[in-house]
Amino acid sequence: MQEPKIEFPCDYPIKVIGTSSPEFLSLIMTIVQKYDSSMALDKTKERVSREGNYTSITLLFWATGEGQLKDMFAELKECGDVHMVL
Repeated sequence: MQEPKIEFPCDYPIKVIGTSSPEFLSLIMTIVQKYDSSMALDKTKERVSREGNYTSITLLFWATGEGQLKDMFAELKECGDVHMVL
């Protein structure tokens, strides 16, 4: 049985986990806005780990196609402060 394919364009939830720093959210937003210029802070949720070492950012991204998602995920993963992109 084939998995259902995503119908583009659509809102696509993404979670980025990385090392906590004052610039982390800004860094992630800069990358994501290259792929979705309408991306705004009100579409994000930031959570810092209990000990403050890690930050997770959940955002709702406007995805227009698989290539766009792959390119953005690759760029986020290349960022030194990012540990995981889901």
